Amino acid sequence: MTDDDVDCRELAEETFDVIKSIQDPEKSQTLEELLVVKEELVKVRKLREDEYEIIVEVVPTVPHCSLATLIGLCIRVKLHEYLLCNYKLDVFIREEKHLNAGEITKQINDKERTSAAIENPELMKIVQQCIKERD
Repeated sequence: MTDDDVDCRELAEETFDVIKSIQDPEKSQTLEELLVVKEELVKVRKLREDEYEIIVEVVPTVPHCSLATLIGLCIRVKLHEYLLCNYKLDVFIREEKHLNAGEITKQINDKERTSAAIENPELMKIVQQCIKERD
């Protein structure tokens, strides 16, 4: 195993540790408890020196989950707040688990849409509630 492999594995573990405690917007459980995020669905590869690509696959609890986009935004915001490395993030909705997975994945990874969402104070209130650390 190379140093790069070790770095990628450690960053994948750190990424999962950050996102697993995100609260589901509708339920009292975390994304980990609901199996929406799983450690094995977080992948990292090194792009170049000190730059990584992080891929998070999300498994919605129902095929028509109306909050999948919000969950993707929560993942983006929380990782931005907690990860210190230089990274490119892609969040994917698992195709066979959501009726509109492709459209939602595109929306979650669109920089302009994400920036607009982050500028919406009401939406960010909900995001901050979901990502805050619980005791």
